Amino acid sequence: MKNLSVLLFFVLFSCGNQETILLSKSNVTLIKEVQDYSPIYLFFKTKGKDTLVEVNRKNSISSTNWIFHIDKRLPLRLVVPEIIKLQAKKEGSMHKSETSENYFSYSDSIQKNLAFLSFTRVKYQFTNPKSGAIAYFSKNDFSLQKLKSISGKITLGFDKNLSFGDYLQCKIAIQNSHLSNVSQEEFVY
Repeated sequence: MKNLSVLLFFVLFSCGNQETILLSKSNVTLIKEVQDYSPIYLFFKTKGKDTLVEVNRKNSISSTNWIFHIDKRLPLRLVVPEIIKLQAKKEGSMHKSETSENYFSYSDSIQKNLAFLSFTRVKYQFTNPKSGAIAYFSKNDFSLQKLKSISGKITLGFDKNLSFGDYLQCKIAIQNSHLSNVSQEEFVY
């Protein structure tokens, strides 16, 4: 774990043009350690009034676990298309390992360590869900009570303008509540 923290420190502060990533924070660690991984970075950039995402996946090896370090300020409408492309690239690789996973990184503010959330099986869609029980999350609306009141399979929907930081907070809360009826298909619209 110390090696991962040191690696993240060097990436954040030693890049040629001082690129930084503001990671999401939580007060819980879901996964504490990941072995045999490749880092992927999604940086927050601006050009005039436009927000842009810059992806650095130079060191991604398809046979390893991938850790996505994503700036919490980026909106889902920019992040999810990049995740979809990268997931497809890994899936289509002839060198892919069947046991490799994909993780989001975040900072555990209580334990002061880097923590991870697996999203390997999540399939993102950029449309409205057509049927079923849908729990829709938007800015300042992360109530898990709506999930607990639904019986049967729950489909998650997220506002496309939701920040990645808010999205990850919601996902961590859902994962930490151990709900077993949440679909692996997520909708961003």
